[in-house]
Amino acid sequence: MYRTVEDFLGHWKQEAAMTVQVFEMLTDESLNQQITLQNRTLGRLGWHLTTTLGEMMGHAGLEFEATPDDLPVPNSAKEIADAYRRSSDAMVKAIEEQWTDATLQEERNMYGDNWTVAQVMTGLVLHQTHHRGQMTVLMRQAGLKVPGLYGPAMEDWAAMGAPVPEV
Repeated sequence: MYRTVEDFLGHWKQEAAMTVQVFEMLTDESLNQQITLQNRTLGRLGWHLTTTLGEMMGHAGLEFEATPDDLPVPNSAKEIADAYRRSSDAMVKAIEEQWTDATLQEERNMYGDNWTVAQVMTGLVLHQTHHRGQMTVLMRQAGLKVPGLYGPAMEDWAAMGAPVPEV
């Protein structure tokens, strides 16, 4: 749980940079990758992360120009990545301008329950991490390299001349 706006923003900037790394590995062809027809595609997951910034933080009372959640999923990986960057940057700026450390203890109605703003922030990061993990599985299935986010990826181990961890 975040105690200061600065704590959240420092963590968010790291997490957003990792999300951008994932987005930058996507290709237009990979956006349709999915596990089953009942599951989200790789492109839909990326778009969901992008549009959730405005949707979730808007529910928490933050006002900023974010990618609307009613737009269709683009067919361009670059378009998804660019929209994510714009929304994330706008969210950071809005937090810096609109919220103080005291705001983090205020409660907001979130999906029928009361959450503190700090809980909303934590939920946003965890939500992004969850879906980013799903994306990396789909990226592997699509034959894409997965960036090492919290440690080396399989290809990174090999490039370092280290034995690739067993599967």
